[in-house]
Amino acid sequence: MTPVPQGAGVFVLAGPRPLTDSRVNHRFAAVLAAASGIGPTIRLGPRVTDSLATSAPRPPRTMSREARRIQLMESTIETLAARGFSRTTLTEVAKAAGLSHGLVLFHFETKEKLLSETLAYLADEYHQNWQDALARVGDDPAEQLNAMLEADFLPTICTPARLAAWCAFWGEAQSRPLYQQACAQKDDAYKDKLEEICARLSDAGGYGRNVVHVARLLRISTEGVWLDMMTLAEPYALDEALATVRTCAALCFPDHFDATGPKRPG
Repeated sequence: MTPVPQGAGVFVLAGPRPLTDSRVNHRFAAVLAAASGIGPTIRLGPRVTDSLATSAPRPPRTMSREARRIQLMESTIETLAARGFSRTTLTEVAKAAGLSHGLVLFHFETKEKLLSETLAYLADEYHQNWQDALARVGDDPAEQLNAMLEADFLPTICTPARLAAWCAFWGEAQSRPLYQQACAQKDDAYKDKLEEICARLSDAGGYGRNVVHVARLLRISTEGVWLDMMTLAEPYALDEALATVRTCAALCFPDHFDATGPKRPG
């Protein structure tokens, strides 16, 4: 499969974990090139491009400092999605937010600081998302695994702009130390928790799985679905994306999972 041709609408899913070099294929290379500003622009679909093609509505004149910073980081995500890393400027962020260039400088001082704090904002959001998902279920490992898989496809997290913004950070060499500083610890926490859940599920079913391999397979499956949603001319829907990842879980734990989620007793 190839990157989306010009004129095709695309729905993009988001996630925080970069694909390792060994898993970057020709499709993702094209995505990264466009997101980092060194390749042709990827058409993200009307929801992102239309919002940035017109002037942003003027925001309220009075907002708290934290609310204003969040507004600017959200505008940075949109700008990264539409323009890529190298073509994102404070002026473009201000335009997307409907604010002055000076106000962006007041809150973040430099482009580097704005990008750094936006990346930390994305990483914190994703980390909190899967932790909240686990908090809503009990101790059953199948339910916990399902909660983590579902968390990656929530509409509040899986927006067109967010994955494109992540790709912009992943594809820019100068941002890699920035990524490691902001995300390495959270990436490790996710990996460790997924391996722990897979270990308990393997023990419960007597599967005897190598849980490091299983957890890695599940992560790769999720990341591959995100790529499909980003690059296919006619991407499949969220429920189909989730069913695909659940099918991977079912292949690893057939007595506990199927394409619809955890199997119920009886």
